[in-house]
Amino acid sequence: MILTVTLNTALDITYRVPGLRPHASHRVTEVTERPGGKGLNVARVLAALGHEVTVTGFAGGTTGGVVRAGLTGVPGVTDALVRVTGATRRTVAVVDDRTGDTTQLNEPGPAVAPAEWNAFQEAYADLLTGAAAVALCGSLPPGVPVGAYAGLVRAARAAGVPVLLDTSGEPLRRGLAARPDLIKPNADELAELTGSHEPLRAAQAARRRGAGSVVASLGAEGLLAVTPEGRWRAAPPAQVRGNPTGAGDSAVAGLLSGLVEHLSWPDRLARAVALSAATVLAPVAGEFDRAAYEELLGRGVAVTAEAGAA
Repeated sequence: MILTVTLNTALDITYRVPGLRPHASHRVTEVTERPGGKGLNVARVLAALGHEVTVTGFAGGTTGGVVRAGLTGVPGVTDALVRVTGATRRTVAVVDDRTGDTTQLNEPGPAVAPAEWNAFQEAYADLLTGAAAVALCGSLPPGVPVGAYAGLVRAARAAGVPVLLDTSGEPLRRGLAARPDLIKPNADELAELTGSHEPLRAAQAARRRGAGSVVASLGAEGLLAVTPEGRWRAAPPAQVRGNPTGAGDSAVAGLLSGLVEHLSWPDRLARAVALSAATVLAPVAGEFDRAAYEELLGRGVAVTAEAGAA
């Protein structure tokens, strides 16, 4: 079983409009509503790849009920979300059909009480006993300590469970000190973390600060990996246009699935890039265009080794 943690779950709402214009009224042509938050997106992709996944984090209020109902019946996904009094947040993505661009609006999330945070930590410790790997994903809701991920990383390491951390800002900085096996920042998050805007130099600095391996998302340029085994770049053959929401989460699913399947780093990166690109072509986060994924994985992703020591 793979465990994904989404402390700030969401109800993802996607609107499609013919063209998005500031200060104008818009007619929405399509609405999609589904459980969201980074870890839930990762879980759905992992399940579609054939893995058993348990999701945990917080859910509360009417919106939280909708999120949990949406998880019911998803093959391969087990709901272990912890109930809170506050209402789960909503996120709104507005997709401009004319340009393919997406505008994202994210609510902050519910205020989590100390007793609710303690209940989650107890549930998390129990879930680790059956986990082959764990992904800690996304932002922290109000009330959760800024060093929360550091504690969760330490708990996973104490249980002998490989841990991937995908967050940003101070939670990433503090989590890094707990020595996660892998972090997956984007280029901006990596620059904020290390002060370097050169991705390779920044990834090496992040490893020195505690990450076992670093896989950085470079947008249309694909992924950069700096690991104890070597350094690689992986990129799709051409830029794809569509809704990028969830593309990074699909990359996490590719990396995690490759880890538990004991794939080589080049194969993990090829899978992650193919999934990420195929997600851009899908209508909503947590899904991917399977035909595009299989085509990219078969012959479309270039993985090249970087010279020099890792």
